[in-house]
Amino acid sequence: MADRCEHPTPLASGRDADVFVIDDRRVLRRYREGGDVAAEAAVMAHVASHGFPVPRVYQARGADLVMERLDGPTMLSAFLAGELDATETATCLADLHRRLHALPPRLGQGEDDRILHLDLHPENVMLTSRGPVVIDWRNATEGPADLDVALSAIIIAQVAVEEAHPLASPAATLLAAFVDRVGGRVLTTLDQAVAMRRDDPALTSGERERLDAAAALITGRCWSRQPRGAARPGA
Repeated sequence: MADRCEHPTPLASGRDADVFVIDDRRVLRRYREGGDVAAEAAVMAHVASHGFPVPRVYQARGADLVMERLDGPTMLSAFLAGELDATETATCLADLHRRLHALPPRLGQGEDDRILHLDLHPENVMLTSRGPVVIDWRNATEGPADLDVALSAIIIAQVAVEEAHPLASPAATLLAAFVDRVGGRVLTTLDQAVAMRRDDPALTSGERERLDAAAALITGRCWSRQPRGAARPGA
């Protein structure tokens, strides 16, 4: 690939990809197991054309995606540093969902289809000088908007229910604030979100085992918001 450096400088690593510095303006994201980033780049170009904040894509070829190098911390880092509180973090996440799901679908095969990120959580939002920017679009697809919201809740809840996790307590606080922002819609596709998460090959066995507890935590938070005497969700 023409934009590759002979000796790229590692910047970050995720479950299935590594990010390298090319220069002051660009980074290279490379998937370890190969694959084709064309669909990911197409979704990013589509949402960008409608004003949604994503990194600019310079080149997409094979398993390599050359993108804009973003300034600023992740939303997670800002939350943990106390630069954002749980309410501010949850409000920003909910607003990003709202803005994304207001866009026209790229393929639009179903009447209610919307563009879904399916991995929208604080570690995939960069707080840049131009505002929040959403990264990591590999899981993006189209479907019901509530599924995207439920996946975000499940991802946060999985951390909250892992007692030994150092971020369990802040995750629980964030989850409560997020559910307060999105309301009962998080329950409409919760079972589907759990099933999708369970099928994720990147999850460990322990993470899969905690999915039911994560779903119960979300349901309990939704129930706690209901007026006294209201029917329990799913009852």
